[in-house]
Amino acid sequence: MTTRTSDSGPRRRALLAATALAAVGVGVGAAQPKAVAAPAARRVRLTLPAPTGPYPVGTVSQRLVDHGRPDPWVASRPSRELMVSVRYPARDVEGYPRAAQLSPGEAAGFDRLNSFGGVPRGSVDWAATRTFAHQGAPPARARRGAARPVVLYSPGVGDPRSLGTTLTDELASRGYVVVCVDHTYDASAVEFPDGRIETSRLPEEYERAEREGRVVKLLRKTCAVRVADLRFVLDQLAAIAPTPFAPSALGAFGQSAGGFAALQAMHDDRRIAAAANLDGLLAYVQEDQDPGPLSTVAADGVDRPVLLLGKDGNDHHTVPSWGALWEHSSGPRLDLTLLGSGHATYTDATSMLPRIAARLGLPKEMVTGTIGTVAPERAVAVQRAYVPAFFDRELRHRDDAGLLDGPSARYPEVRFVGWPATRAGA
Repeated sequence: MTTRTSDSGPRRRALLAATALAAVGVGVGAAQPKAVAAPAARRVRLTLPAPTGPYPVGTVSQRLVDHGRPDPWVASRPSRELMVSVRYPARDVEGYPRAAQLSPGEAAGFDRLNSFGGVPRGSVDWAATRTFAHQGAPPARARRGAARPVVLYSPGVGDPRSLGTTLTDELASRGYVVVCVDHTYDASAVEFPDGRIETSRLPEEYERAEREGRVVKLLRKTCAVRVADLRFVLDQLAAIAPTPFAPSALGAFGQSAGGFAALQAMHDDRRIAAAANLDGLLAYVQEDQDPGPLSTVAADGVDRPVLLLGKDGNDHHTVPSWGALWEHSSGPRLDLTLLGSGHATYTDATSMLPRIAARLGLPKEMVTGTIGTVAPERAVAVQRAYVPAFFDRELRHRDDAGLLDGPSARYPEVRFVGWPATRAGA
């Protein structure tokens, strides 16, 4: 899960700890407002920001099966199954419908388990939101037959892969192939091509672990499963539609638990050349400022480029696990803070939650407690500027016009931590 407002109980805190994130929030296992579902015509409907790159965006979804790995969450399943969505630059999108952000089954699971904190269940038509990616559109050819960079995206604990749609569509519109991964039995609900819907097992897993005194073991398992999922997806790139990928370079990024998984996967797998972590801690802890136990990526560091993009107050001086990574790494690293941001700023909650609150008359504090006080349009602009610039520099070796070299008058909300010696390893 990603949304965090106020302290909402040990069950929620431990699920965030399972991904080495801060302890406060609303989501899995937290008290949710009880409400009878509104008629469909009265439920809030949402839109997302359109991508700004030169390419239209296509998308396909695909089931992947790891026959060499039994499912770690459901013992009766002999193979690990995942769903991924691929975002890519499209050649032509006319006649290809815009893809839904969530299928009806996934939307029901999100509403039941993951609805943004303080939003009454049944009040939002989550299945009505359309992305700007066109289902099955033919992919654009890279110039002169060159391969495109591929980046993996991993969401926060409990979140569907589609909760990062704004940023993944943006990257695709700029020429990237983005593979968005659902972590089955972790995500709120995952729908497979045969119509089967698998929902999160984490609430009951945590309850059992708490009774048996093995919460830390569960936290480690949660991250390890995600990393194994990402590495398996890398193994399958050559078979993923719409066309086999022979990437020019590989990257990974994610929000919250997904950011942790992206960096840990880079530590464990040298195929990943650069990784970005959007406010995910790197230790198995319940509080941002708790120093340990550290993940191996934090304890060992990495020798490849890393972007840390934190909520207001989170940087390598204030978050011990980030500080450990910073100290132990030898590769380029960049630590940015978006002033006024919250933990869920780096998800589609930034665009969706203010509109939901306005329509339903929800308190302002519910919104700011989740996504902070930064203006949503500025938060989106910052993410669209800095995340693609990072991957452009590190995967495409393109000039970013100095955006990553220091503070910019265009983005006064962004603070460079350790600047001007950041890239040298301050």
